Amino acid sequence: MAALGMAALRRGSGAAPRLLAVAVSCQSCRPKTSQCPGDGSHGQPRDHHPAGPGRARRGAEPGPAVGSQPVPAEGADIKTYLWARYHEMKKLVYDLLPPGVCNLLNPAAIYANNEISLGDVEIYGFDYDYTLAQYSNLLHSMIFNTARDILIEQFKYPEGLAKYDYIPGFAIRGLHYDVQKGPSLKQFMDIFSLPEMTLLSSVIDYFITHGIEFDQVHLYKDISDAIRDVHVKGVMYKWIEKDMEQYILHGDEIYAVLNRLVNHKKKLFLITNSPFSFVDKGMKHMVGKNWRDLFDMVIVQADKPNFFTDRRKPFRKLDDNGSLQWDKINQLEKGKIYKEGNLFDFLRLTGWRGSKVLYFGDHLYSDLADLMLRHGWRTGAIVPELETEIRIINTEQYMHSLTWQQALTGLLERMQMYQDAESKQVLLEWMKERQEIRSLTKNLFNPQFGSIFRTFHNPTYFSRRLVRFSDIYMASISCLLNYDVNFTFYPRRTPLQHEAPLWMDQLCTGCMKTPFLEEMVHIR
Repeated sequence: MAALGMAALRRGSGAAPRLLAVAVSCQSCRPKTSQCPGDGSHGQPRDHHPAGPGRARRGAEPGPAVGSQPVPAEGADIKTYLWARYHEMKKLVYDLLPPGVCNLLNPAAIYANNEISLGDVEIYGFDYDYTLAQYSNLLHSMIFNTARDILIEQFKYPEGLAKYDYIPGFAIRGLHYDVQKGPSLKQFMDIFSLPEMTLLSSVIDYFITHGIEFDQVHLYKDISDAIRDVHVKGVMYKWIEKDMEQYILHGDEIYAVLNRLVNHKKKLFLITNSPFSFVDKGMKHMVGKNWRDLFDMVIVQADKPNFFTDRRKPFRKLDDNGSLQWDKINQLEKGKIYKEGNLFDFLRLTGWRGSKVLYFGDHLYSDLADLMLRHGWRTGAIVPELETEIRIINTEQYMHSLTWQQALTGLLERMQMYQDAESKQVLLEWMKERQEIRSLTKNLFNPQFGSIFRTFHNPTYFSRRLVRFSDIYMASISCLLNYDVNFTFYPRRTPLQHEAPLWMDQLCTGCMKTPFLEEMVHIR
C-alpha cells in the first residue's frame, strides 16, 4: 500500500528558503585567524584543531580565499585530490558538531512567521477539535474502520476490504488526491483527513491487486461520503463522550492556559463546528463544570469556513440544556451559548476587530485564512505533528545526515569543474551518496511522504500555507504556558537562494553557492 499511496497521493511543493544546516567550519578555505562568523560555539582560532590536509598552521601562509577555485598541487592525481577533499570535509562535519547540537529545538516552543506581541492581544479565540481538545490515534482507527464498513455494507464494496486496518503514520497532512488526472486535485489539510487518505489508498490497493476497474471520481465521492457519515451522524461524538480518558489528550493543561489568560484580564471566545452537548462534555472533562465562566462567548455548529464568509445565517441562542430559542439576537451575552451565525454580525455586536484579536485553530483554511487575509486578526496554528518532527530533527542521525548532505552538495557543486573520466566517476559516486542521504532523511519522518513541512530543500504545500495564514504556530495550546503573556515573538530571517553565499552553511564549508564573478569569465 505504501507504493500505491505514493502514486495516488501527491505532494505539493515550491521554491522557497532552504533549511539552514548547522554550520561546519572549513579551516582550509579561510584566512588563518578567521572564525566561523556568528557562531560562538564554533568560533575557534585556526590552531584550535590539529593541522591536516589543506589546513593552515599558525604562522603559515593563509589558504585560498572563500570563493576561489580549488586547485590540486602541481602533479597531483585529481582523483586522489577529490577524495582527499571529500574525507577532509566529512571529518570536519563529524568532528565539529558538538554533542549538544542534537537538542537545539524545543518541541514545546512557539514559532513565529510574523512579529507579534502578546501584550497587544486583548482577546483570545479558539477552535475546539484539535485545538483545545487533542485526540489520540485510536479515534482515527475508529473513523477508518467505521467508514470502511459503511463502504462494504451500504455502498456494496467488496467484502475483502475488511482485511484492511488503519495504519497510524501512513499518511500526512498536505497531500493531494488526483480526482480527475490533473484538473481537479483534492487537498487534505486537516487532521481528520488522515483516516480518509489511508482508506483511499487501501481501496485503490485492493482494486488494483484484484484487477478491478474503477473511476477515481466515483471512488473519491464514495469514500468522502462514508467519512462524512461518521461525522454528520454523530457516531464519532458518541465514541469520545463514552470514553474521554481514552480519546482526549493533555486535557489538564487546557484549564491552566485558559485560567491564566482570564487572570490577566484577557477576553476569551470559542467558535467551533461541533455541537454543544459534545463540546460541553469535553470541556467539563478538561476544564471543569464551570468552564463556561471562563469564556465571554461560545458559538457552536458555526459551519466554518462559511461562518467567516456568509452573512446570511443569524445567531440563535441555546438554553442551558442546548435547546434552541426563538428570540432575535441583538447582543452576544457573556456565558450564553449561540449556534450558527456569521463573523460579520459577530464583529458588529462585539467590536472585536483587528490585531487585538488572536484566534487559534488547526485547519489552515477553515480556521485561519479568512481571518488573517480579510479581517486582520492575528492567527495561531495548532500543528500536533510539530512535536514529533522536532524530536526527529533533534536526533544525532538526522543532524549529522543533514549537515553532511549540505557539505556534500557544496562539494559536488564546487568540484564539477573536473571533467576527466576518473573525476566524473567520483562525482557520480558522490551524487549517488547524496541521493541516498536525501532519501534517508526523508524516511526518518515518514517512509511514504517524508516531512509534513518540507520536501527535500523546498517547503511543502502545507508549509507554505502555514507561513501564509498563521502568525505563530505550535504543537499544542499548552505551549502558551512557556511564555509570558506580554512576550513578543520575532521571526528568524531565512536565506533566499541569491543570499545563500552569506549564510553559514555555505561560508563555513568553503563551498560558496555561486562563484565570484571574476571566476566566471571563462564561462562567459
